[in-house]
This record gives sequence, C-alpha cells and structure tokens, in this order.
Amino acid sequence: MTHRQLPPVEVAPVHDGGYLSGFLLLRRWPEDPVEWAQFLVLAVQMAAMPGMLPQGSTVFRVVEQVPEGGPPGAIGLVHAEGQLLGDHPLVPGQFADSTPPGLAVLHPPSSTVSSVSSYETASGCILLPGVPDLGLDHRAAWAEADRDGTVTRMASRSGVDPLGDADTAALSLLLVA
Repeated sequence: MTHRQLPPVEVAPVHDGGYLSGFLLLRRWPEDPVEWAQFLVLAVQMAAMPGMLPQGSTVFRVVEQVPEGGPPGAIGLVHAEGQLLGDHPLVPGQFADSTPPGLAVLHPPSSTVSSVSSYETASGCILLPGVPDLGLDHRAAWAEADRDGTVTRMASRSGVDPLGDADTAALSLLLVA
C-alpha cells in the first residue's frame, strides 16, 4: 500500500487579550486521529507556556469557516469557547444545536497531574464525534508536554467510548444534553 504525500497541516496560534484564543489551520485539515494528535501536541506545548491560558481548563471548538481577514491558505480555526469549570463554565449541550467537527480541551500545568513526576506539564484532549448509528466511530487524541516542548505522552484512537475518559466524557457532555 502506498502512502500518498500530502502537504503538511500548518498551525498558527491566535492571541486575544494576552491569552491563547485559538489556532488557525492552514493548507488542509488533519485527516485522521494521528494528524489531530500532532496538532494537539502543538496546542499543548503552547498551553504549557506560563500565562498562555487563563486559570483552569479551556475548551476549543473546531470551526470549518475561514476567519475573515485571515492569512492566505487559512481553511479553518480551532477557537477558544470558554472554561470547562470556573465562574462562567460552558454548559452541557452548549454545542448540541450545531455540532462541531471537533472539541478540544487544554489544561495548563496547574490543572494537570503529570504522567512523569519530574516534569511540569500541560495536557489536552481532542474529541472528533462520530455517528455510531451510521458506523462512524468517535475518535480522540490525548497529549501532554512541558514548556520546553518535551512530549511526555501522546495517543490517538478510533472507536472511542466517550465515557471511558474524563476529558472525552466532559467534551461529549458539552455536545449533547
């Protein structure tokens, strides 16, 4: 089986008010859970930098529209929607009316229990919801990295049970109500 060569997915962080507010995706969309895991590693490395995220965990929505005034080659956005917990958390079913192709959560180091005790890491998860009744599995990826960019954990999987992991359960709760 030959593997076709595709142009790389390009990712550019977007800041607003001093915090990470999203990521522009350029050239093409990630095609599978492995490419989404590669995107997630970059996002988690950004989240590991002090002050990039507000206190607590931030949820991001995959948006299939090109942002107005975006750079050439921009095809979409992964946009910060709000906090998972805190004073003004997102609510269950918030995205039920218009299910996005993916939701991600980024946890800063203060909200992550590192899988390697000698590293202070940020972590994250992206859930790509499927339609199991039509044979389309839920897919997900998880990543953990420190602020020097060292990846301490990365995984991707198809056929995910959203209730099998705290992050995928929280993200799926935001999708349905």
